[in-house]
Parts: sequence; structure tokens; C-alpha cells
Amino acid sequence: AFEAGNAQRPVGAIPARAQAVFQLRFVVGTVWEDVQQSLRRHLDEHGYADVQIEIQAAAPATRLDPDDAWVRLATGSLQETSGKPVTILPNLGGTIPNHCFSEALGLPTLWMPHSYPSCSQHAPDEHLLAPVAREGLQLMAGLLWDIGQQGQQVRQQRAQSAVA
Repeated sequence: AFEAGNAQRPVGAIPARAQAVFQLRFVVGTVWEDVQQSLRRHLDEHGYADVQIEIQAAAPATRLDPDDAWVRLATGSLQETSGKPVTILPNLGGTIPNHCFSEALGLPTLWMPHSYPSCSQHAPDEHLLAPVAREGLQLMAGLLWDIGQQGQQVRQQRAQSAVA
């Protein structure tokens, strides 16, 4: 998002002030704590020492193992419930604190968006269609059922592979 000048009182001159807000996504291995310093150095080297940088939120990128027993259980469950192939995107770019689960607790995480391309996600007219909501409820109910039925076995598999 960008902002420059005063839209309510425009003038025919270059505004004295402008603001830009943007988000960065990372890959696993990016030292995200160093991004502000690297950006500062880049701006300074190109004559923009007057630009201020403010980090409002940050988290490291995470990556799950698609072959993890929990991931296989979830993928199989979602395919069984929906009758559709499931695509796993193993990387999460650090825009949410997913590392609390993946790193601190050692848990694989799957984010299941219940949405569709024209939903205007996070925009003023964001909406969710009833069929999409219904499918999301079916997927979650099926997944929770399957975890209840097969979860103990998966826990044992993970424990055995951790020892090996």
C-alpha cells in the first residue's frame, strides 16, 4: 500500500511526504532478523538515507516434511473426504508465527484455506460462499474423525522413526 500527499487537498506539487507498507515472504534459511539491516544498507548505498524503516511484525519461514506420518494421514483424509487431489505447499513464508508449532513443538503444520480465487480475501468485500464453507466443514470433520481413528498409530510411527 502506498500513500503520498493529501488526497483530500491535492496540490500540483511533489508531496513532501510519502509512505509505503509492504510485506516480505522468506524461504527457510533466510536470516529474517538481518533483513532490516540489509535493507537499510541498500537504501543508504543508493542515496536514500532519509527513508525510515519500521518492522511491524516478523516470523521465520517454515517448511514441513511432506513424508511425515501426520502429513500423509491428513493428505489421505482430505483426498478421501473431497474426492479431489490434495496439493501440499511445504513452505510458509513467515507471515504468521507458524514456527511456534513447527520449531518449538516439532509439529508439522498444514494450513487449509477454505476459499476460492474471487473471494477478495482480506479486502473490503471479502466473502465466503456457502458451498465453500460446507466443503471446509466436511474436510475438517473428516480429518478430525480420521485423526481419532488413526492418530495413535501415527504417534507410534513418529516415535519409532525419531528413535531410528
